[in-house]
Amino acid sequence: MLHSFSCVIPAEYSRVAFRLTASEASVLRPRLPILQGTAAMSPSPGISLLVYAAVAIIALIVLIARYRLNPFIVITLVSVGLALVAGMPASGVVASYEAGVGKTLGHIALVVALGTMLGKMMAESGGAEQVARTLIDRFGERNAHWAMVCISFLVGLPLFFEVGFVLLVPIAFTVARRVGVSILMVGLPMVAGLSVVHALVPPHPAAMLAVQAYQASVGQTLFYAILIGIPTAIIAGPVYAKFIVPRIHLPAENPLAKQFLDREPRAKLPSFGLTMATILLPVVLMLLGGWANLISTPGSAFNGFLLFIGNSVIALLLATLLSFWTLGIAQGFNRDSILKFTNECLAPTASITLLVGAGGGLNRILVDSGVTNQIVGLAQDFHLSPLLMGWLFAALMRVATGSATVAMTTASGIVAPVAMGLGYPHPELLVLATGAGSVIFSHVNDGGFWLIKEYFNMTVTQTFKTWTVLETLISIVAFALTLGLAQVL
Repeated sequence: MLHSFSCVIPAEYSRVAFRLTASEASVLRPRLPILQGTAAMSPSPGISLLVYAAVAIIALIVLIARYRLNPFIVITLVSVGLALVAGMPASGVVASYEAGVGKTLGHIALVVALGTMLGKMMAESGGAEQVARTLIDRFGERNAHWAMVCISFLVGLPLFFEVGFVLLVPIAFTVARRVGVSILMVGLPMVAGLSVVHALVPPHPAAMLAVQAYQASVGQTLFYAILIGIPTAIIAGPVYAKFIVPRIHLPAENPLAKQFLDREPRAKLPSFGLTMATILLPVVLMLLGGWANLISTPGSAFNGFLLFIGNSVIALLLATLLSFWTLGIAQGFNRDSILKFTNECLAPTASITLLVGAGGGLNRILVDSGVTNQIVGLAQDFHLSPLLMGWLFAALMRVATGSATVAMTTASGIVAPVAMGLGYPHPELLVLATGAGSVIFSHVNDGGFWLIKEYFNMTVTQTFKTWTVLETLISIVAFALTLGLAQVL
């Protein structure tokens, strides 16, 4: 659950909240200003604010995609520039941006760190390999692509896409050689499962950002995400792979494949049950937290306990601690080895953490400058669905920044107060719509684009035909299914 945020900033911002509570959002219904002091901060006409915001988004796209500038620097510069041209006092711009960054990182930095450590323990112990072997044995070699989408769906739950990809790609190369098919036949279903989990399914850190922003129920969001995510992953993964792989001809030699295939496997692997219990522990705990008020008396000690262990940070912390034993000590690693693993894995998360924080800063600027208030007006005038708003804003930010996580952070920050003001009754569906938009049209400003290209030894054109189309399929199919679900709720 979200609470209003406060910090020591100039007086004209003293009543600004980064996320609006339900009571504060009620002022949106008669279309009064969202924030106290908005008029003073933004003397420009409302239409000008929307133009400034549109120019800011276009600037993000051009500077990052065309001129290949550092996304963190670009988001920061564009945020400050938007604040100044929108009429915010110069003395309050930095404080507003810092408040947005701090509020966002206060949650996501912990989730990223814990999820990455859990993923590292799975990689080093061989737990992920054990899961892969077991599922392939169950599915059979001819259905290896179906096995890979299931593996990625399960293993990817606590991991960011890049972490999950690096974790599973050695398994994909091994399976492809064992079955005798193109790496794309098993690799595309694998990345489809990872991407769907990244965008839609709690307790994945990216999905949890949107859950937090929309004040959605984790349990209900997880249930709806599975309903929508499974058919989406099937269509974008095994089904699309069967269509596109015969049309893509890869070089016979893949240098990256050799280093994985020549690697000595661990002699002792953790059991399938032990690995799955560790992976699914945070999912179970968050489900219990989401259902706390249904299975216990609200306000009771037991209810408070369920809410505590169901918190995403606590759930991942407990799972990570468990992994130190089940995937560490029990597999023959000593404390020094575990310390080395967990220290090494955190360094690569710095970039994505900074980008997410910058997205939170941009969120705050958009709210404080009054842009969100104008969007409320347009949504009321044109009867624009909050679901469509979430999808569109996330899609725009995805194209601009290349990061699905940043897209979800930014879009949910904009749409959440709008949805509250319009009284939208299904915040869980807003999470799914925003997540669907956040993965559309991956292109050259997305690190995942180059990761897929290099590991699968494709040209840029081939990567567009496979990875970019796959991501767009996920976005469109998931959003269509979300709209369908909205009709029956």
